[in-house]
Amino acid sequence: MKNTAKTSHPTSTANASTANTSTTNTSAAKARPRDYKYVYLRLWKYLSYHRWTLILALTLTVLSGTLGINGTALAGEAIGAIAGESEGSVYYYLILMVICYTASTVISYLLSVMMVSISHKMACKMRTDVYNKLLKLPVSFFDKKQTGEIVSTVTYDINTVNESLSTDFIQIVSSLVTVVYSFVLMLTVSPVLILVFVVTIPCSLLFTRFISRRVRPLFRKRSAALGEMNGYVEEMIAGHKTIRIYGREDEVLSGFEEKNEAARAAYTVAEANGTMTGPTVNLINNLSLALVNLFGALLYMGGGILTLTGLSKFVLLSRKFSGPINQIANIYADIQSSLAASERVFHLLDEEEEVLDSEGAGELTVTSGLVELSDVSFGYGKDKPVLKGLSLRAEPGSVTAIVGPTGAGKTTVINLLMRFYDIDSGSITIDGVSIYSLRRDSLRRAFTMVLQDTWLFRGTIYENVAYGSEGASREEVERVCRAAKIHNFIISLPEGYDTPLSEAAKNISKGQKQLLTIARAMLIDSSMLILDEATSNVDSKTERDISEAMISLMKDKTVFVIAHRLSTVVSADKILVVKDGDVVEQGTHAELLSQGGFYSELYSAQFEI
Repeated sequence: MKNTAKTSHPTSTANASTANTSTTNTSAAKARPRDYKYVYLRLWKYLSYHRWTLILALTLTVLSGTLGINGTALAGEAIGAIAGESEGSVYYYLILMVICYTASTVISYLLSVMMVSISHKMACKMRTDVYNKLLKLPVSFFDKKQTGEIVSTVTYDINTVNESLSTDFIQIVSSLVTVVYSFVLMLTVSPVLILVFVVTIPCSLLFTRFISRRVRPLFRKRSAALGEMNGYVEEMIAGHKTIRIYGREDEVLSGFEEKNEAARAAYTVAEANGTMTGPTVNLINNLSLALVNLFGALLYMGGGILTLTGLSKFVLLSRKFSGPINQIANIYADIQSSLAASERVFHLLDEEEEVLDSEGAGELTVTSGLVELSDVSFGYGKDKPVLKGLSLRAEPGSVTAIVGPTGAGKTTVINLLMRFYDIDSGSITIDGVSIYSLRRDSLRRAFTMVLQDTWLFRGTIYENVAYGSEGASREEVERVCRAAKIHNFIISLPEGYDTPLSEAAKNISKGQKQLLTIARAMLIDSSMLILDEATSNVDSKTERDISEAMISLMKDKTVFVIAHRLSTVVSADKILVVKDGDVVEQGTHAELLSQGGFYSELYSAQFEI
């Protein structure tokens, strides 16, 4: 049943929603701390999907750590046995040490395997969430972001998080277990010697905190520099032929060297500052060990306050106690890198999604296909208006061509019809129904688009043409391919319609790709068709044949044709001439030529009349 909901200001709800969402997100971004607290919480959310496995891993970590420390404590008892201070023989303690260390090693191996599994599952879930997010983001996001930067986040950043979780996480937990358990055992041996660490541990923590604040922004810059370099590489590879044609290899190489040098410098500064932590903390730990030996020896020689067994155990345990602190310091750069990568991933996941449909948005049921734009104004930025009070009316079943100079707003009209962007003011209706009272997916299903930039995926020709028309038969595919004048080419191939296309369909010409996308559009049973420079990659004869075939096949459908080449629009029912964001002329090809206005100037310029 036709949706009859109307509103005098169709964009008010949508734009208010956009503004509120944007304000909320902006406020959240400003309020969000840059101390990674939110990163920890988000990472925990992903880890919580495997909480029971994680609990088992933590249990094994505790068990492995305590067994290793007990082995160290038994070494002190063995030394005491040599001096005659401990019960039992040296061999007894050696056997127990072997058992403890062997069990600890086996458990550590099982733990490593378990954490690798958890981290890869988490990375898989994170990649799925990021990809799902990309599908929900508005077109404006991709207009502003480089493809290489997005790919860098999906691959490099998530892999960095994955590697950190599989190794650094358990190492940190294991180190904490070792530090706590070693401290408890040392406390039972000599509470007095513990005072040495009252001085050295705060020094380590304060230095680590200082370096942390200094290094975090450096790792952010490093990730940003890598993303920028990847974006440049992706762009240059895509334009490889053009670069060779114009002989710009040296300039491109110079540009890459600049980006590469910026990435190298960012990496060097971040890593150099990050690796300062390990050696410095190691120095502090070595000083603490020297003090332990000094004061321990004084306690041993000063009246037997400390036995040789106790001194040996304390020295060995102090090494065990200081070692994890040094390990954490050494992997500090990796941790900062992982946190910076996590931050980039979560920033992408927090990007503002396409504005939700208004409450109660209905399904579009096209009864005739009348499309109207009334007093529409729009700009991609506040200070960059593109359309200013534009109005147009596309009659049901008609072919409406939109022509005009570059930058006049032709493609913008299509972006607004499809709601890739929302208008600033005015109204857009289909059969009298505001598109802002309709579900986006319903609106977009009513249109079929053929763009100048063709997109074909790795698969057979049949699969590419049938894309978007689930269950299309081979006969239906062949019918539209004949209409699109591509059938003869397809059957000339060794495998015909089962011929596989390579990545980006590089094994066929641009014109052939264009014809396949036109055939794909013909196969979709939609109420309206949009052709945005759809015949720009074919020759003039094929262009005329396709235009005739498409007008025949799209009978009773509302068709919009965006064109620079005016030869493609001569048979249109109505031609709208757009200039400076407004319709300055409209009529048939003959009527516009007879007026001798702006359209006549454009036509004369192309055909030198």
